[in-house]
Amino acid sequence: MRRLWPPVAATVFALTLWQAVVWLTAVPHFILPGPARVASALSGNAALLLHQAGFTLANLAMGLSAGVAFGILSALNLAMSPGARLFLRPLMVFAQAVPVFALAPIVTLWLGYGAPSKVVMVALVTYFPITSALFDGLMRLPPTLDDLARQMRATPLRRLLLLQLPHALPALGSGLRLAAVQAPFAVIIAEWVGASRGLGHLMLISNGRGQTDLMFAALFVLAGLSLGLFWLADRLARHWDRA
Repeated sequence: MRRLWPPVAATVFALTLWQAVVWLTAVPHFILPGPARVASALSGNAALLLHQAGFTLANLAMGLSAGVAFGILSALNLAMSPGARLFLRPLMVFAQAVPVFALAPIVTLWLGYGAPSKVVMVALVTYFPITSALFDGLMRLPPTLDDLARQMRATPLRRLLLLQLPHALPALGSGLRLAAVQAPFAVIIAEWVGASRGLGHLMLISNGRGQTDLMFAALFVLAGLSLGLFWLADRLARHWDRA
């Protein structure tokens, strides 16, 4: 209960402040609906929101899984091969320097409005933090363990898998937390650029129809998905920290 009290109190305060702003400013509901209107839209369109959220969540899960898998493989390759570090790291930095807003139309043009473009967008955005965090952790092996590996005459592969990788798991957890935060941004931008389903598509359609309460409802569902994803990533990272 002590852990739940601060977020519950913050949520109640935010909702109260939101409703107070609506009452005091008399802002039209199609510009800023009150919490009650948004709650009504949530309950009245629950089936629609769950259906659209399922598409977004599936894209999030597949894209994040692909980004994590390729990120781990890339980090291991970079740690093993000096040649890969010379070739791949500049390409990674250059790819990360390109804004996601610029990539989304290109990826959508190539892969279409369906799920593949959303999965690729999420994988592209989450790939860099996973690779960068894990690579940094792999290259920061304590001197004592490094000396132990030399005394045991461990091969580079055994040194990587038995010493460097276990020691780098907390760094991988930090990268996973960051990737979990960035993934929802990537999928929602991809759905805004071009999609026929998903919470981002629903938000655009609702905005065009003046259904601001439904747009806010979709936004809250997306926020819930994002919080749940971050919670899972944080739990996994904490488990690695204790390992």
